[in-house]
Amino acid sequence: MLNFRDELDMLRARGLERKLCCISSACDRYIRIDNRKLLNLCSNNYLGLANDSRIKNAAVKAIQKFGAGAGASRLVTGSNILHKRLEEKLADFKKQEACLVYSSGYSANLGIISALADRNSTVFSDRLNHASIIDGIILSRAEMARYPHKDVAALEKLLSNQPALAKRSGPGKPVTSPPWQSEAGQGNQRRLIVSDSVFSMDGDIAPVPELVDLARRYDCLLMLDEAHATGVLGKNGRGALEHFGLKCEERIIQMGTLSKAIGALGGFVCGKKDLIEYLINRSRSFIFSTALPAALCASAIEAIEIIEKDSSLLARLWENTNFLREGLRSLGFDTLDSQTPIIPILTKEPKLTMEFSRRLFKEGIFVQGIRPPTVPEGSCRLRVTVMAAHTRKDLEFALLKFKKIGKKSGIK
Repeated sequence: MLNFRDELDMLRARGLERKLCCISSACDRYIRIDNRKLLNLCSNNYLGLANDSRIKNAAVKAIQKFGAGAGASRLVTGSNILHKRLEEKLADFKKQEACLVYSSGYSANLGIISALADRNSTVFSDRLNHASIIDGIILSRAEMARYPHKDVAALEKLLSNQPALAKRSGPGKPVTSPPWQSEAGQGNQRRLIVSDSVFSMDGDIAPVPELVDLARRYDCLLMLDEAHATGVLGKNGRGALEHFGLKCEERIIQMGTLSKAIGALGGFVCGKKDLIEYLINRSRSFIFSTALPAALCASAIEAIEIIEKDSSLLARLWENTNFLREGLRSLGFDTLDSQTPIIPILTKEPKLTMEFSRRLFKEGIFVQGIRPPTVPEGSCRLRVTVMAAHTRKDLEFALLKFKKIGKKSGIK
């Protein structure tokens, strides 16, 4: 029998043990832990909407009308008018035909990928993609072809060396069906490129234009995980396609979450109507999960409307992001290739990372240390994230404390 205590002791000895911290306040620019008020620099609540009074009021009204829980899956009695309204709102926001909402971003990735691919398929995945993408590929039983982080040349080599199993176009053979539908008698012989749009641990942005070009040239589906891009990238916060000035097309699938910039909970996928209908019938994590509560749908709808109407939130987020990132770099910290409100500070060793985190806590700042297996060995870091709600005074205070602790720790 497995001795759990021995396993835990081994993790502790390597500085890799994880523990839960209990927060006794809302997720905002300041939070309370152990009766202490701390500057929150590690939340995904990028626009500060999770504790917005308008979002909370929308949730309360929905609970009063629809109750606390959905009571069933979407295909039984779990669908209500707020699910439909949210899906229409998201499809319009992402400039695609249709949308399907899941109970979480993690379940969305599992359900989408395992429905689109099977053992006859090949999925091309960036080496730093989120764990839910990797798990979705494993669940699908597809061949997984991983390429070095953001290495478009390496991806093209994989694509050219691995011939399409279901070539649907070519001389004298025009494309006659959508790219997610297989030719008769060939099964799910699809090729799917999957990439985070914004990488959650490094804070850099995927080379989306090049991925779109490769998907076109090699007749693949392209799935973008917009979890950290929705509400963050693009002039209007619509994500990576808007950021790069690209229009959506049939082969592009946009997955995202409602739990980060939108400030609620849930996952979603946007694409062609036929694709969404296919997922309703084939995506097991959608079919067999209880529907998202109406209160969360109402919160998300209100949040998207706020994002669409109030551009100042996005402007403040980027102003804060640029100020803090440049400040940390000027102090000598290695922030890798961060381009977004996710700003890693490379610390390399697990114990040193957690000691830095503990010292920040004592100084009134909450930043979690990130260690393997979340990141590769030797690349431990503090994962700093910025919110629109932060003030300049907050960020100046943070820089002062980082400078003080960085000198003592020798991390620069």
